[in-house]
This record gives sequence, structure tokens and C-alpha cells, in this order.
Amino acid sequence: MEALRQRTEFLRESLEKSKINTESMVAKLGSFDSRLSTLDSAMRPIQARTHAVRMAHENIDKTLRSADVILSQFDKTYEAEKIIMRGPNEDLKGYLEAVDKLRSVARFFSSNKSYKSSDGVLSHVNSLLAKAISKMENEFQRQITSRSKAVDPDKLFDCLPSSLRPSSESPSHPSETGKNLTNGNLSEKQEVAVYTPPTLIDPRFVPLLSKLAQQLVQAGHHAQCLKLYRDARASALEMSLKNLGVEKLSKEEVQKMQWESLEAKIGNWIHFMRIAVKLLFAAERQLCNKIFEGVDSLKDECFAEVTSNSLSVLLSFGEAVAKSKRSPEKLFVLLDMYEIMRELQPDIEVIFEGKACREMQESALTLAKRLAQTAQETFTDFEEAVEKDATKTTVADGTVHPLTSYVINYVKFLFDYQSTLKQLFQEFGTSGDESNSQLATVTMRIMQALQTNLDAKSKQYKDQALTHLFLMNNIHYMVRSVRRSEAKDLLGDDWIQRHRRIVQQNANQYRRVAWAKVLQCISAQGLTSSGGTGVGESGSGGASRALIKDRFRSFNIQIEELYQRQCQWTVPDPELRESLRLAVAEVLLPAYRSFIKRFGPLVENSKNPQKYIKYTPEDLEKMLGEFFEGKAAVEVRR
Repeated sequence: MEALRQRTEFLRESLEKSKINTESMVAKLGSFDSRLSTLDSAMRPIQARTHAVRMAHENIDKTLRSADVILSQFDKTYEAEKIIMRGPNEDLKGYLEAVDKLRSVARFFSSNKSYKSSDGVLSHVNSLLAKAISKMENEFQRQITSRSKAVDPDKLFDCLPSSLRPSSESPSHPSETGKNLTNGNLSEKQEVAVYTPPTLIDPRFVPLLSKLAQQLVQAGHHAQCLKLYRDARASALEMSLKNLGVEKLSKEEVQKMQWESLEAKIGNWIHFMRIAVKLLFAAERQLCNKIFEGVDSLKDECFAEVTSNSLSVLLSFGEAVAKSKRSPEKLFVLLDMYEIMRELQPDIEVIFEGKACREMQESALTLAKRLAQTAQETFTDFEEAVEKDATKTTVADGTVHPLTSYVINYVKFLFDYQSTLKQLFQEFGTSGDESNSQLATVTMRIMQALQTNLDAKSKQYKDQALTHLFLMNNIHYMVRSVRRSEAKDLLGDDWIQRHRRIVQQNANQYRRVAWAKVLQCISAQGLTSSGGTGVGESGSGGASRALIKDRFRSFNIQIEELYQRQCQWTVPDPELRESLRLAVAEVLLPAYRSFIKRFGPLVENSKNPQKYIKYTPEDLEKMLGEFFEGKAAVEVRR
């Protein structure tokens, strides 16, 4: 406890000392506060003066900075003015930068109208800009005109796929010609085609031309810019097509053209369309897009203005052909033209996009539909023409008529155009499956029309045997041609079998009509009485020698007449010809051998038997071997 008491006493003493020290410190601090208050009162005027000085410095700095900005604008104006006055010829890039500086100065003073000099500077800058725009118009015209040159045809041909480039035989246009009755389907031969649009203007100058165009547009000179660009590029495009061989022909000129000339021009037109759309128009679109980048409305309008006349010239030729007088030989070139328009339709939709080009798109689509309609009408005309063909020309030898070979070739080439014809039928609302059926129907109608006409032509022959030979030859030609072509799948086996039976029927009719009298001569009918042997001199029970001689004489005359006549007839198909000879031999030779065996002895024992039995069976067989060869003149040989 004593120790605790001592410690407590020590703490009390320490606290007392601390209290004394605290009171002493408070007294001193109070003295400091009084002195600080006095000092603050003394410093306050000095602080006010210092703040005023600082604010003055800030105002001076701000004014100096504003002055620097204004002076820099004057410097920009002065520098730009020197370049503008010199013109764009020396340094076009620098000139365009100077115009941008002037526009920047104009924007600055337009947004800082409080400056006293703003109005005066703006007036001066706008005057300089007006001069600059005027000079830029002249420069744009100079640049676009000097750099817009016609594309050489050889350069265009190099941009085509290899299969469409000119051949050595025909340097004036690509080697593939339009389809006609002597060549095949172009679309089936085409490789995966790669077209490379030509470079119309050196790419180094395109950015500068684009900048010039944009400056003119920004200045509100849309119309002037469009006109300058159109005049230069349209002229170059039209010259490119002219150098290629495109002609501006009126509808009257096309209508008056001879078919051979028109066919050649149509073949060229097909290639001109492909080159124009896939190369020249595509290149013009690319150039327009680059020069008027960011100005979509003007971009489409300029392209439309540049290409409108050239496309119109090309389409007008197609329209004139579609509206010209229809004839069967035009069907395939019409299909060629329709096919190229369908082929180019996706390209046209992409290249001629936009409202400004809509009418041009529609013109191309209208031509495709008009060609389809004319081709379909030509189909109908052809069917009617085949059925009503009234040519009096007969084939004297009974061979295949020119009309038959023409129609069959026509049908064969129709099948070279199967995909095109399906598209054509679909133009008029026929579905894909129905288009196959429609092609089969059209083909059957044409074949039936041909058969109807052949039946009529066969009636012109006075010799009924030749009538049947003629029908046999022509229908056999039809059947054989169908079997060897794609028409077989559409017409079907039933059609082939039905017409093969018609061939056989006419062959049988020929044999019956041509050989009935000959076979009657070597028939035993009427030579013997019932129970007679037929080998006596004469009498009631046997044949009369005189009658037998008369039969042999008649047979010789008949066979010689047939030989003279039918050696000049023709069966062009070797298998059919041999089959017909065998069919005659199978009837004639056994009958002749039997007649000689039975009645020959009556004649052989008489005077000059060779006068009556002039021919052996072997002679007849050799004679039959010369039938249907189409010989001009024949001498009967023993």
C-alpha cells in the first residue's frame, strides 16, 4: 500500500506540473494569435495587389494566344493565296491543300464573328475560293479529258477468258461465234470465265481526280462536275465501242439487211454485249465509285449519264432484231441473243444499281422478254411452216427430202438449247418440271407436222411403190436421228417404236406394190388345170408351152423395167437398203427357182430357150444388189 501511495503522490505532482506547463503554453499561443492577426491585416493589401497582377498576366497570355491564332489564320490565307493565284497546273496536290486551308480559314472566321476583321477576311477568303473553284473546274476538265482515252480492242480481248479471245482465223472478234445450224451450244462449252475489267485511267491520278471532284461538290458545283465527267467519259466509252465494231443502226437498216449479213452482225452483237457489260461498263462503274467516293447520289447519276447512250445503241439493235420479220432460221440467233441477255442479267443488276440506273436495268430486262416472246412466236411459225410447206420440189429417187433433213437438224439444235428453252418457257409462267414437258410437246408437234407434210408430198408420185419408198426413207431418217440425239429421252421409246412400225409398214407396202406383177408372172396360178403336172407339151391336163413362154417373156420385161427404174431410186441408209433387198430376194428368188424347175423344161426343149429364160436366180440376185443405189443411167446386163 505504501508503494502504491508513493506512486499516486508522484502522479499528482506530475499532473500539477503538466497543468502549469499547459497554462504557460496557452498564454504563449494566445500571444502568437494576436500577432498573426496583426500580420494578416498587414498582408491583405499585398495579396490583393498580387492577385491583380496575376490576373493581368493571364489576360495578356490569353490575348497573345488569340492574336497568334488570328495571325496564323492570316498566314494560312496569305500562303494559300499565293498558291491559288499560281493555279493548279504546277502542283495540283499543293493546290488542293491550299483550298482546304482557305476552307479552314473561312470556317474559323465564320464561327468568330466577334472579331472586327471577320467580315473583311471572310469576304477575301470567299473571293479566293470562288477563283479556286473556277480554276479547279478547268483543271478537272483538263485532267479528266486528257486521261480519258478509248480502250484498244486488243486490250479488251486480253481481258476476256481465253476461250472467248480472237482466233487467228477471225481476228476481228472472239473465236466463239453465235450458235447456228452448224455449231454447238456456247453455254455448254464455256469454262469458268474470269473477266478482268480494263484500267480506264492510270491509278496514280485517280485520287487527285477524286479530290478535285469532291472539292467541286463541296462548293455546290454538282451540275458542272457531272457534265464535265460525263462529256469526257461518255465520249471515250462510245469510241471504245466504235473501235470494237459497234454500229449505230436504225430499225429500218436492220430490217432491210440480207440474212447472211444480219446473222454475222448478231454474232458480233452477242460478243459486243458481253464485252460492254462485263468489261467496259464494269470498269466505268469502278472508276465512278472511286472518283465520287462518298457522294452516292452523284456517283450513280454520273455512271448513268456516261453509259446511257452506249447501252441504248446496243439494246436498240436487239430490239430491232426482235421486231423484225420472223423466219425459222432466226430462231437460233434469237435464242443466242436471249441467252446472252439472261447471262448478263446478274451483272447488269449489280453494275446498274441505284435509282438513276433503274430505267436502264428495265430496258435490258424488257429486251430479254421481247426476245423470248419473239422466239416463242417463231416456234409456232416454224411448226405451221413445216406442216404447210407447199414446195413442189419432189425427190425423184425417193430419198430423204431436204425438208426432212432441215427439220430434223432444226430439232437437234433445239436440244442444244435445252437450258435456254427451259428459261424461255419459264418467262411465260411455266414451272421447271413443266418446261421439260413443254419442250417434248413442241418437239412432237413439229415431228407430227413434218410427217403430215411428207404424207402430202408422197402423193405427188405416180408410182405407188415410190410413194412407199419415199415415206419409208424419210420416217426411217426421223427415227434414226431421234435415237441418236437427246430427243430420244423426251420423245420416249413409245414414239420410236410406233414410227419404226410405220417404216416397216411402208417397206412391206413397197414390196407388195412394186413386185406384185413380177411375182404374178412366175406364179403357177392359171397355168395348170386341176390334176395336171404342168410339164407336158400341151393339153387339158398340162400347161401350154405358149403360155409358159409368154410368162417368161412378161417376167423378163417386168424385171428389166424394175431394174432400170429402181436402180435409180435411193435408199440412203445402208442397213435399210440391204434389209429391203433381202426382203425382196426372200420372196422373188424362191418363187423364180420354183417356176424354172417346174416349167423350165417346156421352154428348154424349144428353139432359142435363152430368149425366154434370160436370167438365172444368181443373175437376179446380182441385179437386186444394184437396186436403190441412185444411179443416173443403168444398162441391163445379163
